[in-house]
Order: sequence, then structure tokens, then C-alpha cells
Amino acid sequence: MDASWIYDTRAKACAELLSIRTNPLELHSYLEFRISDKINGNNTADIVLWRDKRVSASILAAATAAWLLFEVAEYHFLTLACYLAMIGMVVVFAWANASAFMNLPAPRIPETVMSERTTRQVILAFHSRLTWFVHRLYNIACAKDIKMFILTVLSLYVASVIASCFSSLTLLYLVVLCAMTLPVLYEQYESEVDHLVATGVHDLRSHFAEMDSGVLKKIPRGRGATAN
Repeated sequence: MDASWIYDTRAKACAELLSIRTNPLELHSYLEFRISDKINGNNTADIVLWRDKRVSASILAAATAAWLLFEVAEYHFLTLACYLAMIGMVVVFAWANASAFMNLPAPRIPETVMSERTTRQVILAFHSRLTWFVHRLYNIACAKDIKMFILTVLSLYVASVIASCFSSLTLLYLVVLCAMTLPVLYEQYESEVDHLVATGVHDLRSHFAEMDSGVLKKIPRGRGATAN
């Protein structure tokens, strides 16, 4: 996938979002279009929106079990891996010896869960998003939009404070939990969420307008910025 196409697509999406007015109906139409445009026709939609409840429940249960084992029970990864390997070897040993007496098929090693193609797609998707994020921060730092620069710095600071309150595993689990619950909750309570988001956007714009007129316009700028 061409990286420039990714940048152009996400830049257009950001421009569309900034150009939306604070009307809840317009915001709802935009969010519904973007969600359906991104995940419809994809297995990700069935998982995130709980249309395939068995797979969604399995992923959430596996993430919860891993968080409980490593974070709550404080198991080490190597210790748990050794225990699982020992249990697996005992089961295979008993199965292999009992198959000769009970006419059972011999145990076989299952195929790999994740194919090479899927692994490459996951790595490429992560690389493209990381590259876009770094370029986005670079463009904000080099641009002359001081409001966007201050908002980005404050957002990063808030994110760092939140991250310092949790361990890396807990933070990762929270991300998975939000990804598996927020989209389906938005589908069920979309009108209420749209109203809250529209109200928040309106209040945020009002605060920025006050800040721009009271503080930001008093900041001295260079000749190039003044000329523009």
C-alpha cells in the first residue's frame, strides 16, 4: 500500500471533520459514513461490532484472561509458557499412548493460527499508522497554527499522565477493552453520543475563540507570520 495514499486519505478525513458544524445530525451522518466506509465488508466489523459474537467473546475473554494472569496473579510470561508446554506434553503423551488401545487417531500438531500473509498485513498496518502519526506530529510542529500546536502538546501531556497511572499491560488491555465495547455501545446509543460530542465540540470552539482573542493574538510573531 502506498504511504502517500494513506496520508492523503487521512488528511481529507481530518479536513472533513474540522469542516463539520456542531449540528448533531451532521455529526451523526459523518460518523456513520466513516465507520461504514472503513469497516463494512471486513471481518473487523463483525468482531468489533459483535456481529460474530463467538469470535468477539473469545477475543475479549482471552485478553481478560491474559490480563488476570500476568497483572493480577503476577505470573511471568516464561513461567506460564513453561507450564503450558508441560501440560501440552503430558496431554499429547497420554493421547499418543492411549490411541493404540482405544483406536483413536494419533495427535497432530495444529496448523499455525496466523498465516504469513496475515502477519505481514498486521505489521504493514502498524507501520503505516506509526509513520502517519510521526509525520502528523512533525507537520504540526513545523506549521504556524499555534492553537493546534498547543492542543497537541496538551493532549500528549494528558496521555502521558494517564499512561503513568497504569502498567503497560493494563493500558494495552484497556485499549482492547475499549475497542471491543465502545463501537457497539455507539451503535446502541448513537443519538445520545452525537449530542454529547456536538456539545463538547461547541464548547471547545468557544474556549479556543476566547483564548485566541485574549491570549494567542497578543503573542509576538516573526515577520513571515505577520505578513501572512
